Amino acid sequence: MTAAAEKLSPAPSFLDGLRPEALGAPESGIVEVMNYGRLREGLIPLWAGEGDVPTPTFIAEAATRSLAAGETFYTWQRGIPDLREALARYHTNLFGQPFSAERFFVTQSGMHAIQTVVRIIAGAGDEVIVPTPAWPNCAAALGVAGAKPVMVPQIFTEEGWKLDYQRLSDAITPRTRGIFINSPSNPTGWVATPEDLAFVLDLSRKHGLWIFADEIYTRFYYAGARAPSFRDIRTPEDRIIFTDTFSKNWAMTGWRMGWIEAPPEIGQVIENLLQYSTSGIAAFLQRAGVAALERGESFVQHQIARARQGRDIVVKGLGNTGKVRFAPANGAFYLFFAVEGKPDVRRLGLEIVDQANVGLAPGTAFGAGGEGFMRLCYLRSPEQLRVATQRLVDWLERI
Repeated sequence: MTAAAEKLSPAPSFLDGLRPEALGAPESGIVEVMNYGRLREGLIPLWAGEGDVPTPTFIAEAATRSLAAGETFYTWQRGIPDLREALARYHTNLFGQPFSAERFFVTQSGMHAIQTVVRIIAGAGDEVIVPTPAWPNCAAALGVAGAKPVMVPQIFTEEGWKLDYQRLSDAITPRTRGIFINSPSNPTGWVATPEDLAFVLDLSRKHGLWIFADEIYTRFYYAGARAPSFRDIRTPEDRIIFTDTFSKNWAMTGWRMGWIEAPPEIGQVIENLLQYSTSGIAAFLQRAGVAALERGESFVQHQIARARQGRDIVVKGLGNTGKVRFAPANGAFYLFFAVEGKPDVRRLGLEIVDQANVGLAPGTAFGAGGEGFMRLCYLRSPEQLRVATQRLVDWLERI
């Protein structure tokens, strides 16, 4: 090769040496809109799955007391005993059945809990069924682990989103390792009925599958104290692992702390994976978690009441325009709606930022079935939601 040819040869790319699983990790459609609009003056951000109330003082003070006491050393891999016991009591009270602390494992966020469960169950060549539209991080975690998320769209009706039992059954192959169920659902607000749960559990038993049960919105349920759960119908032999987080109930999204509930028999496997990922969660964070569980029930009720009021505001305001369609949200705190004549929701999200100064998440970020929809988080102050809703109504009248 001549010197001139060498000068024209392209320089090697750092990307050439990366693993395909890492290269294949999808960009977030939600983050794209957030980056586009986050610096807009006066913009009302309803794109992320969090409220606008900071963590209660009694929770933060528990962390500062722990720091002042010098709890800054390595800690229990599974979580400090006080927190695991508090988790057991919380679940016993919520579900009306006894729980052992040995079933609980503290993680560095709900996302870390899901990543850990994925590592336990699925790897290269395996498949996990994911009913969609769904929070995208589970499918992405499967892909990064080398597994294949098998998307099974739900059925949209005016009465609500529904599981497609036949398509779920047909999606099972010899490579299927599990089924991911997020109920109440982000982004649709769908809540699995007892019949839905029984159907999925029957599939699990028949085919020897694991159920990934993400029930982080179980308290945000508008027909009772909590949503129906696999815990209501499981037996000790059923292959179910639950993931949860402190983020939603107690306004602790920035604390990055969650938990896994799993059969004690696989406890050592979970502990090993926690050791090789985070080596335990900071003790002062865990003290805050204890305070949330033991003293935070009135705050959780306040959060639920705000979500219910927020739902009423946006449903009434947007529903009266006649230009959007959506199914009733029975749980979580999102309105998943479609704008008539606006199918390109990626572009629509940017348009709404420019023309209404409101930030929403495009439905395409949530997988198959999300095309044509936008997600709005209504766990916000009533005053802010009224302004945001009026802006959207005014924008809808102009288009």
